[in-house]
Amino acid sequence: MASSNNFYDGLTILYVVFAFCSAFFVGLIKALLVGPIAASILIAGNVGVILVMFPSHVAWMVYSLLKTNRFDALLKAALLTTLPALFAIWLGLSISVSVLVGLGYGFFTPWVSTFEAFRHDTESHKFYCCIVDGTWGTIKGSCTVVSDFADVCYHSYPLYLKQLRDSPASNEHRPLRFIHVPAFIIAGLVGVIVDIPLFTAIAVIKSPYMLFKGWFRLIHDLISREGPFLETACIPIAGLTILLWPLVVVGCVLTTILSSIFIGLYASVVVYQERSFRRGIAYVIAMVAEFDEYTNDGLYLKEGTFLPKPHYRKKASNSSELSVGGTRRKAGSTPAESSAMFMPSLAPSRSVRETIQEVKVVQVHISVFRINSEVKFNILNLVFPLQIWGSVMKACETRGKELLDAGAITVADLNESLKAKNANEGTIVSVGLPCYSLLQTLLNSIKAGSDGFVLVDGVEITHLNRPNDKLFDWFFHPLMVVKEQLRVIKLDEDEEKFLHKVVLYGNDTQRMESWENGSCVPNQPLRAAQIQGISRRMIGMARSVSILPTHRRRFRQVVKTLITYSTDKEGTVKSNSIRSVASIGDHVV
Repeated sequence: MASSNNFYDGLTILYVVFAFCSAFFVGLIKALLVGPIAASILIAGNVGVILVMFPSHVAWMVYSLLKTNRFDALLKAALLTTLPALFAIWLGLSISVSVLVGLGYGFFTPWVSTFEAFRHDTESHKFYCCIVDGTWGTIKGSCTVVSDFADVCYHSYPLYLKQLRDSPASNEHRPLRFIHVPAFIIAGLVGVIVDIPLFTAIAVIKSPYMLFKGWFRLIHDLISREGPFLETACIPIAGLTILLWPLVVVGCVLTTILSSIFIGLYASVVVYQERSFRRGIAYVIAMVAEFDEYTNDGLYLKEGTFLPKPHYRKKASNSSELSVGGTRRKAGSTPAESSAMFMPSLAPSRSVRETIQEVKVVQVHISVFRINSEVKFNILNLVFPLQIWGSVMKACETRGKELLDAGAITVADLNESLKAKNANEGTIVSVGLPCYSLLQTLLNSIKAGSDGFVLVDGVEITHLNRPNDKLFDWFFHPLMVVKEQLRVIKLDEDEEKFLHKVVLYGNDTQRMESWENGSCVPNQPLRAAQIQGISRRMIGMARSVSILPTHRRRFRQVVKTLITYSTDKEGTVKSNSIRSVASIGDHVV
């Protein structure tokens, strides 16, 4: 029995070695053939979009700064003075990142796809996928990336600037004094000069730890058949991970260096917010200590840091911020000190908005370097957000078909949405349909008694199983607030139908009157105001989601599917009518 087991183990080892070597060389050949084409498309496309849109981006930014009411005249002058440097940084970083992403995506995607073919069941399917996977798909993927990047530059960026221009003047921005202008310019320069070399030094010094700890864990899992080596079909992919681990480490170091530029520049924002040059310098020093501490935690080195970590926020009783669990974060603490995700308020709130900005600028870049040295492949964090995104689009398609059948939207509305050039065109489909779909999800979740959201495919998203993603949390918590508001006010059936109209048509009263869905305007002004307030918040959320990358491409595909559905439906109705007329004629004859 023991000799038989040894025999089978030997065969397994030989199979794994043969599979790995075969996939390695086949993937290398595919990378050399497909890589130059895919990389050229991605690099040329993205760089072309950057250069073509650069004059428009400059003009839009200058116009938005001049028109917005959120900044006073002196702050506008200071920002306009720093714009040339910021746009120079944007050009350099965007072009360099496009080149790196193009090379990485073009050459490594066909290579990795070859190893992924071993997950298939049959040997013939494995062989076919080893040859085919990652060839044409990589080239199409490069075109998709360029298309999404163009959408962000041409559609999302102007929409964001429009929101900046249209936002009312806020009391949270105090008038800027002239003495503060050189202070926050110098603070930004000091931040860049100090943070870039120190962040780079910390990343480079600790990169060997990350390299060898990662190798040690992978090899340990390979020997003990744990983690990614648990299944035989995954061993070739994990073996490739061992070979490419140095590139992962190099990528983390490069990402840290790029992120440190924006971390340093954020010192200017701290000086402006705190009206203190000293606190801006304290921020610069504190961020170096924070980065050192978090990399120590991520690599299981000595806890804490020996670097100074001064407070750079004023301590105030009203500056504490809400976390997911309802706890408070101590005022004066740094953004990275709290492990909870923060909830943006629906009403203007300085502290929460500051938190979002700080998490975006500081905590995101730190999490890039915090790669678990145990190298556990948590596939859920990668797949689950994609599943949610796909379910959202599926819900829009399902609700769109219902609205087409009810006559609430027409093919003309769908075509207008496809031809829309800005946010003011095609809003019934582009904004109203996602908002209507979202409202149905919230109402169904309330009726089901869910603690979170029940998606159209039956998947339930709660606080416990939601994706561990900052961006997702920024939408999750406001939606939970709106859901709770809907639950508390207890809309009856007529009021729900009225809310359907409001979120779908917005301010288009003529279209609201044309759709007879059995609703009526609430008689009580308070109820009408509550419904209008909820609709405005949901419409604002839908507009914010439309700015996200890949949304426009995915939603346009949904609109095209709905047009096809409507056309097929009309064709079926016409054919049935012709059959009915023909049968009547035969009967008469």
